[in-house]
Amino acid sequence: MNFLKAEWRKLAIINYEIDPQILIKYLPEGTELDFYNGKCYVSLVGFMFLNTRLLGLPIPFHRNFEEVNLRFYVKKKEGNDWKRGVVFIKEIVPKPALSFVANSIYKENYTTMPMKNSIREKDKELLIKYSWKDKNWHSIEITAENEPLKMEVNSEFEFITEHYYGFTKKENKTSEYKVCHPKWDYYLVKNHQLEIDFKTIYGKIFECLNRQKPISVMLAEGSEIEVKTKKYLA
Repeated sequence: MNFLKAEWRKLAIINYEIDPQILIKYLPEGTELDFYNGKCYVSLVGFMFLNTRLLGLPIPFHRNFEEVNLRFYVKKKEGNDWKRGVVFIKEIVPKPALSFVANSIYKENYTTMPMKNSIREKDKELLIKYSWKDKNWHSIEITAENEPLKMEVNSEFEFITEHYYGFTKKENKTSEYKVCHPKWDYYLVKNHQLEIDFKTIYGKIFECLNRQKPISVMLAEGSEIEVKTKKYLA
């Protein structure tokens, strides 16, 4: 059953290598960390949620909005196959009702902050900026070539974007839901700027990211998506 349908568009993805031990406390039961070329990744992702429909119904004043999240990558063995997915540290949205629904039904760690975005085309370039505010404004800003490119097999971009499950840890329980979407195109990133205090937004354990340079910066076009109803794992 589809719980949610929407479009995720213009995903600005800032990737960092992180010590796997930092993530162990967030790891849902039954999953293990997923690595790319021996490296453990955590990603800061900003994007647009568009044309959102909940259980098939549009929600007035809650159809189009920004989201910024911090996530890492996991996998779960099922039979002879691996399910690859993400775990969210925190998801930031601009409206309290969005946080309430997500926290109540999906038990995710959503929080509400003032947010804004700027998406422009100029001289064959894309200029993307997502901003959110606690006491101060934080932002992700990317300049990219305005020419979509196809995903390359076994690429870092494929690893980051081809995780189709969400796993959530709540005490000793793990829930799972599937996110369905086609393979995404990407844009060649030319420049980026990041204004964020990871300690303030995500806690002292992630303060180390304030002193690190990203391992990579990506811009995905995105697509229509479908989020299936969650289930609890035995």
